[in-house]
Amino acid sequence: MRSNFDRQLQQLHEALTQMGTMCEEAIAASVSALLDGNKAGAETAIARERDIDQQERDAEALCMRLLLQQQPVAGDLRAVSSALKIICDMERIGDQAADIAEITRHTGSKALPGHLHIREMTKAAVKMVAGSVASFVECDLQMAKEVMIYDDVVDQLFDEVKEELTTLIRADSSSAGEALDWLMIAKYLERIGDHAVNIAEWVTYSITGSRS
Repeated sequence: MRSNFDRQLQQLHEALTQMGTMCEEAIAASVSALLDGNKAGAETAIARERDIDQQERDAEALCMRLLLQQQPVAGDLRAVSSALKIICDMERIGDQAADIAEITRHTGSKALPGHLHIREMTKAAVKMVAGSVASFVECDLQMAKEVMIYDDVVDQLFDEVKEELTTLIRADSSSAGEALDWLMIAKYLERIGDHAVNIAEWVTYSITGSRS
């Protein structure tokens, strides 16, 4: 019985790892469409979002089988119930990467103030997603805490992007539309960071029984 649970839990870990990789790819591709003029990146991100939705359904089905067939208790139950919450956050990350891609479809490729910080935000968001998923798979409480702390980096970068773009709009109202698109992209990246924090908090709960 225990060996069956461990085997299915390993399958769940593999599914979440794959889902996390899809999220990272979607984020990177969507922002590349904006910053590097790689318009194919937007289509890649949207396709990845569909893959993430399918992976969400598969992973949720695996969680339900674990709950119904294995009837886990205590720490095992927390691990599976946390996985269900994590899957939901990862699906939202995929949605927000697709939202970024939709914006880049009609946004010009002219570099605006804030583009360097958006690139840094992208790297930071991908790092947080990767770290949060890895912390669950590896049952690593310290890694989860590091993800939560690193959210301050993303928040600071967002504030810098917002200040730079607000200054641009005041100085040149003709750039307002494009600047607002960039600001929305930065906001989506900040939200992705927030979802990674949610994942890290559920990892903490699965290990300790508390989200803080």
